[in-house]
Amino acid sequence: MLTTLDMQILEILCEDAKTTADELATMTGTSVETVQESMEKMRREGILVGVQTLVNWERTDREFVRAVIEVNVQPQREKGFDAIAQRIMQYEEVRSLYLMSGAYDLLVECEATTLRELAQFVHSRLSVIEGVTGTSTHFMLRTYKYGGTIFEAPATDMRQAVMP
Repeated sequence: MLTTLDMQILEILCEDAKTTADELATMTGTSVETVQESMEKMRREGILVGVQTLVNWERTDREFVRAVIEVNVQPQREKGFDAIAQRIMQYEEVRSLYLMSGAYDLLVECEATTLRELAQFVHSRLSVIEGVTGTSTHFMLRTYKYGGTIFEAPATDMRQAVMP
């Protein structure tokens, strides 16, 4: 069971993962030791699982292709969707994997260096997994917002209105 302090720490870290234990202690009105104990407990329980840097790769020279793939599967007896999900998540092209409700079962976020590599992944590895009954690939062309962060904010017009 998470405490109010645990929730405060998580919310602060979601806004800025670089926040130090000292800063968290000040912001939550507790000691550094208490914050560190809380964070360690959440790591052990699998609640606090990592820290990532958010990069707008589209502003770099890095070449890549991203896609989301809708996957329909036939769940396995006694294992449901988990066995197929476990297999899919092992591929290096897979960045995220979600069990979904609605028209398809799994949503796979993938990335590869080239379109050919991504197509090869879908054709030769993903679609041939036993239990996968269909896929639909959608290529991601531009990122406007990710993880709550706006990547491409609209330009604001700073000119003053001229009155006749």
